[in-house]
Amino acid sequence: MTELKNKESEIIKQGKNDWETKSSKKSETRERFKNLSDIEIERLYTPNNVENLNYLNDLGFPGEYPYTRGAYPTMYRGQLWTMRQFAGFGTAEQTNNRYKFLIEHGQTGLSVAFSLHTIYGYEASDEKSLGEVGKEGVAIDTLKDMETLFDGIDLSKISTSMTINAPAAILLAMYIVVGEKQGYSPEKLRGTIQNDILKEYIAQKSWIFPPEPSMRLIIDSIEYCTKNVPQWYTISISGYHIREAGSTAVQELAFTLADGFAYVEAAIERGLNVDDFAHRLSFFFNAHNNFFEEICKYRAARRIWAKRMKNKYGAKKTESLRLRFHTQTAGVSLTAQEPENNMVRVTLQGLAAVLGGTQSLHTNSFDEALCLPTEKAVRIALRTQQIIAHESGVTDTVDPLAGSYYVEWLTNKMEEEAEIYFEKIKEFGGVIPAIKANFFQKEIANASYKFQREIEKKERIFVCVNKYKPKIHEQTEILKIDDKVASEQLENLKRVKIERNNEKVREALKKLKEAARGTENLMPFIIDAVREYASIGEIIAILKDVFGIYREDSIF
Repeated sequence: MTELKNKESEIIKQGKNDWETKSSKKSETRERFKNLSDIEIERLYTPNNVENLNYLNDLGFPGEYPYTRGAYPTMYRGQLWTMRQFAGFGTAEQTNNRYKFLIEHGQTGLSVAFSLHTIYGYEASDEKSLGEVGKEGVAIDTLKDMETLFDGIDLSKISTSMTINAPAAILLAMYIVVGEKQGYSPEKLRGTIQNDILKEYIAQKSWIFPPEPSMRLIIDSIEYCTKNVPQWYTISISGYHIREAGSTAVQELAFTLADGFAYVEAAIERGLNVDDFAHRLSFFFNAHNNFFEEICKYRAARRIWAKRMKNKYGAKKTESLRLRFHTQTAGVSLTAQEPENNMVRVTLQGLAAVLGGTQSLHTNSFDEALCLPTEKAVRIALRTQQIIAHESGVTDTVDPLAGSYYVEWLTNKMEEEAEIYFEKIKEFGGVIPAIKANFFQKEIANASYKFQREIEKKERIFVCVNKYKPKIHEQTEILKIDDKVASEQLENLKRVKIERNNEKVREALKKLKEAARGTENLMPFIIDAVREYASIGEIIAILKDVFGIYREDSIF
């Protein structure tokens, strides 16, 4: 059998050489063809490119180790991905209306975008919040806002994803208390809190505390939810923002999984059993423009995670090995020039996410290079998912691109490149030392600069940006957030502070501060403070007194 295989390999090799000799390269339009990770792509792939591929060990069957072909056996034949459009703007009441609009049009999960002042843990009344309240996400200051945000929405019947990191424990506490007020115990709640502070230091930059106390808060939430909110995904380990900052697909893959491994190690160090918490870790990836690169990234991610969880961390349960992920199409790829073209980009990116086996998907609205989405734009974005799901036929069979010589070669290549990065991170002593040494930041900055230079030199074409530039710029309807949102939010906050029991608030904050100075799990103390309508700003101020704040070393 081996001799026959070797003989066939030689025949194919010789045949390819003959074919390349006869088919001149002069007709090719570029000297080199590379994907966005700078991986050189051959003109043709054959069985020789994947001759060492072992089907059972490297691919397996969907829903079985190493999960390359999919997280679940039947994939979309059994259940479509969750259609979860990211939304949030203005006041909690305005965003509540948008959620109801999306649910009415077929959205199957909620996804909360928070105002910048909320993300950074400031009150709307803080001078640093001036001009930002509700402009890029929904303004949330106290439990009262959270109650309004989900008014009339049954939290026992829908899952909610919240994109929040530094103050994640506080927003999670608010969601738990809103559930209680609706009559549901924490065991009934389903959803995800992003809670991924490591990628904030790496890419998005919305941290508050230094890495060590930030990690404590994250492990506190993992530990608390493992015991009390069992259906909740405690982290959405995010490569999306790493990619939006300018990384390559390989860097997104490697840095995201490295962060995931760091959280696993921190939880194990806390004393948690890996099989008790690992199944409630989820991932969040970008879907960028290079179609096959994105598909292979997702396939490689599942395989790397499964192998590492089994072989390094000793996970035994199937659910601990199974990587599940949400995908959002690439915001950074959207153009202000002829924004309707973004519908095509988003369709291809969404299709790549589905062919790569995503469990949840957000498709960007075509106007997002100009403003927060209008109702018309967000409806088209949702319809894009529905058309892929019900009209394209790609959901009929699992992992339909498997077996393609190119797809399997590129999946292997991306795994190999990720492993090189894991070794580099290991040399720094782990993710946090690498962050403090600015390793990730430099890698992303270099990749981003290289990509921009390629666009400027037209080595990479962006339609209507560096080629086919429009002569006339048509006007697009813009969603504008009224400045009255800020004054309304300030009035709401003022009213809450007058009507709440301020003595109980002071007592809850005092207990939280004492606990923060020790080693207790902080989630119960944060929940108690939230229940008394302490604001995010007040809770963060208490924690800043104990933990301090973080400032990154500048690099040039």
